[in-house]
Amino acid sequence: MTAYESDLLRLLDERGYIHQMTDAGSLDQLAVKRVVPGYIGFDATAPSLHVGSLVQIMMLRRLQQTGHKPIVVMGGGTTKVGDPSGKDESRQLLTGEAIQDNIASIRTVFERLLTFGDGPTDAIMVDNDEWLSKLGYVELLRDVGPHFTINRMLTFDSVRLRLDREQPLTFLEFNYMILQAYDFLELARRYDCRLQMGGSDQWGNIVNGMELSRRKEGFDLFGLTTPLLTTADGAKMGKTAAGAVWLNEDQLPAYDFWQYWRNSDDRDVGRFLKLFTDLPLDEIAQLESLQGAEINDAKVILANEVTKLVRGEETARAAEATARETFAGGGAGEDLPTFAVGAEGMRIGAVLTEIGFTASNGEAKRKIAEGAVKLDGEAVSDPGFLLMPGDGKTLKLSLGKKKHGLVTR
Repeated sequence: MTAYESDLLRLLDERGYIHQMTDAGSLDQLAVKRVVPGYIGFDATAPSLHVGSLVQIMMLRRLQQTGHKPIVVMGGGTTKVGDPSGKDESRQLLTGEAIQDNIASIRTVFERLLTFGDGPTDAIMVDNDEWLSKLGYVELLRDVGPHFTINRMLTFDSVRLRLDREQPLTFLEFNYMILQAYDFLELARRYDCRLQMGGSDQWGNIVNGMELSRRKEGFDLFGLTTPLLTTADGAKMGKTAAGAVWLNEDQLPAYDFWQYWRNSDDRDVGRFLKLFTDLPLDEIAQLESLQGAEINDAKVILANEVTKLVRGEETARAAEATARETFAGGGAGEDLPTFAVGAEGMRIGAVLTEIGFTASNGEAKRKIAEGAVKLDGEAVSDPGFLLMPGDGKTLKLSLGKKKHGLVTR
């Protein structure tokens, strides 16, 4: 572990956020001498970000915790284009109104994790549509275009991987890296932003912005990326068989969010506690050293701490209480995900998919055949079992030992 002088880089290093940095020594010294405004960009393609974005949000939190200024850049402009990084196909284009609705929804999570205001270290949220939509096309070509070569742009992973897979890459998406580079330049001009952070797949885009800013204005800027975040079994962070693990309550019930962390692999507990909670490192070391069944206590603490940060303390307590009642008492806590059967009834396999326990009806049939599905504690063996509307009675639906929900009819 490198001996950094600044609280910022020391904290990021100790907790495992650092993958690559440009000129670490100079950034370290700058962070000792002055407040460093730093930004991360988030596109608004949905009403919520998912768990895969949480490490970036926590980086902004660490920036503020060590006396620096977080800038949350919402991609009102770049969302209209679509980031090709890690994508095999073009994103569906959204209307301007839908993008602004998404930004308003996403902001609610940031307001829990960051302190916003007008102070020197208070966070601000800005929308890159403010400057990108005002750029004239010919102006952009003349002012920015000469600083990019097609030869170099074709070497970036976001472009090369799409072309290697023989997937179409539109001219619209090809421009994304130019717009992101322009963001860094504009943020440096407007807010004296000196640092851009992001995932490891953003390294090329970050360096582009640094070079453009140096050539246009002589700015000395810095970049820092986090490691590619996967679970111990190699799965992409924030994805499950039932879909994305959304940060916002409207997109994912609190119990499901809590349970995602409670179900972490034993090998991930220490790493997740460092990245996603504010617990002291010595306490984390004790928790990750637990063996056997005791590691489950650490997982409950992980689930509580992350849920508290993202959803609020009351929500975390309710989710834990629901889990305790469901698992220990055999009950059906009020915070479990709920699905109401319609007037025409529904087959059990379709209910499993609709409530989010399985990704498809085919998977539901396989789980039923394996004997993994129970209704009010009784195994269901018939995939054609029909749940009909009744007297309003609520039934407990379980898939294996970890997924539980309520079905009303």
